[in-house]
Amino acid sequence: MKNGQLKPGYNLQIATNSQFVLSYNVYQNPTDTRTMVPFLTLIKETYGHLSEYIVADAGYGSEPNYMAIIDEFNRTPLITYGMFIKDKTNKYKSDIFNTQNWKYDEINDEFICPNHKRLGFKRYAYRYDKYGFRRDFKLYECDNCSECPLKNNCMKSNSKSNKKIMRNDNWEYFKAQINQKLSEPETKEIYNQRKIDVEPVFGFMKAILGFTRMSVRCINKVKRELGFVLMALNIRKVVAQRANYNQNNNEKGNFYIISIEIAFFHLSKNFMSQTVFLIKKIEVVMRTYHDLNIHT
Repeated sequence: MKNGQLKPGYNLQIATNSQFVLSYNVYQNPTDTRTMVPFLTLIKETYGHLSEYIVADAGYGSEPNYMAIIDEFNRTPLITYGMFIKDKTNKYKSDIFNTQNWKYDEINDEFICPNHKRLGFKRYAYRYDKYGFRRDFKLYECDNCSECPLKNNCMKSNSKSNKKIMRNDNWEYFKAQINQKLSEPETKEIYNQRKIDVEPVFGFMKAILGFTRMSVRCINKVKRELGFVLMALNIRKVVAQRANYNQNNNEKGNFYIISIEIAFFHLSKNFMSQTVFLIKKIEVVMRTYHDLNIHT
C-alpha cells in the first residue's frame, strides 16, 4: 500500500455458531458490502435454509443487502448501518442544521428549515451506483434562500442555488426497521452475541495458529488453504468441548458434540472432495520416505 502495510488481496467471509465455522468463502471485493448476497446464497445452497436472523456488523449495512435479505431470502436483518451509532449521539440529534432533524409536514409533504422556510417536493430522481443498483429519491427544494441569515450555516457560502434535500424513502424505511429491531431486548441480545461469536475465530487464526498471510496464490488455492485452517479451528473446539463434557459426564453435552461434528462434516465434505488429490500425494511421499528408511 506504499505505506509499509500489505495490501489485502482476498476477503474471507465466515458464518459461525458458538465459534464453530459452519460456512466460508473467499472473495476479491475490497469491502464486505458486496459479499453478503453471494455468501448467503452459498449458505442456503449448502444447508438448504438460512437462520431466521441474519446478523452482521455495519460493514454489511446497505440498501441492496437489506432489500435482498427481506425480499429475496425472506429473513430478518440484524445489521447496523454506517451512521447507526452516530445517530444516537446528542450532538447529532441536537444539530439544527442537520436535515435529519428538520420537521416534516406529512400533509403538505414539506420539510421546515431552522429559519421556518418550507422545502416543498419538486420531483422524483434516481441514481445508479457503479454496480448498477438503482436508488430512488424525492427531491425537496426551498423557493428562495438568497436573503436567509442562516444560509452560511446551512449551505456552502458561495452557493447560488437554494437548499435541496434528497430523501431516499426506501433507505429511511430500512433504517427505521433496524432501529426498531435493535431496541427490542430479544433481538438486541442476539446482535450483541455477534462480537463474541465470530470475532474470536479471526483472533484464533492469527494469535493461536499464527496464520497472518497466505502461502499460495490464486483464489481457488487460497480457498483450500483457508479451508484447512478453519477445519483446524473447528477440530480444536470439538476436542476442547468433548474433553469438557466427558469430564462432567453430561449426556446432553455429548449429544451437542455429535451435532457439531455432523455440521462440521457437512461443512468439510465438499472441501475435502477438492483436496483428495493433495492427501494422496502426501500418502505417496510418506510411503516413499518409509521405504527409504527401511533400505537405509
